[in-house]
Amino acid sequence: MNKTAGGVSPGHVSVPPLEEPRRGDGQQRLRLLSYNIQAGISTSKYSHYITHSWKHILPCPKRLDNLDRIADIISDFDIVGLQEVDGGSLRSGFINQTEYLSLQARFPFWYDQTNRNLGKLARHSLGLLSHYSPSAVKEIKLPGMIPGRGALCVRFGHGESALILVVMHLALGRRARLRQLDCVAELLHGHKHVIVLGDLNCGPESMEMDSLLRRTELCAPAQGLHTFPSWHPQRCIDHILTSPTLKVQSVAVLNHPISDHLPIAMDVILPAEIRLHRSRSVADYSLPVVAVANA
Repeated sequence: MNKTAGGVSPGHVSVPPLEEPRRGDGQQRLRLLSYNIQAGISTSKYSHYITHSWKHILPCPKRLDNLDRIADIISDFDIVGLQEVDGGSLRSGFINQTEYLSLQARFPFWYDQTNRNLGKLARHSLGLLSHYSPSAVKEIKLPGMIPGRGALCVRFGHGESALILVVMHLALGRRARLRQLDCVAELLHGHKHVIVLGDLNCGPESMEMDSLLRRTELCAPAQGLHTFPSWHPQRCIDHILTSPTLKVQSVAVLNHPISDHLPIAMDVILPAEIRLHRSRSVADYSLPVVAVANA
């Protein structure tokens, strides 16, 4: 039987600040956010996919304004996973958007994983922003008929008490998603404390999600968290999944329609054996890649 995030009330509004864990209880709160930012393109109706299509190739003056608005949203979180980020090409004004958001939102650690490099035209990437220093970062190339999908695997800490976090953006086709999640399940094997977040392009009751939950210890996602399309959310395709060792305090979709996806947020309480140390520096650190693996 799949475990569920019991006791969690999903919502579609901003999550209010939670009280910090009591001193001496040995626990720590972690605020997580997953956001498909559509390369900083503002989309508020279906026709924009046609009328704004040129923005996927050419620079747009309002793109930085959108990124600044996104930076304001993400600044209250500890770790942020980004999808559909541009790694620095013509359409973004040759600005690495993950790096830009890290500076604007004052995250000391950032990492960009480019999965589909179209040279000067576009660099389709995943991004990680963190106030905590990872001990290892691994790029995973996921299988698919069309190359360009990946997962970013980040480890905080060492040994059995390490926290494993995976950021990913899965394919549009079901067959490819099943293969990709098989790879992710294998990647997570043997890890006790796990967080998986991203745009999975499938719902909580899909065949793909069922396959992932059966092969891992991840808890089933909360129901009713509609993130797409942002102007009239009807589909639950963005998720944050956790292992049962992490206590979920709240989960919500944030009502900030900038890209065609809404961000999803979660607050978790870490077990006492996990201790993350928050950096007080606001310096710009690009995390070194530890390994690149072809799944």
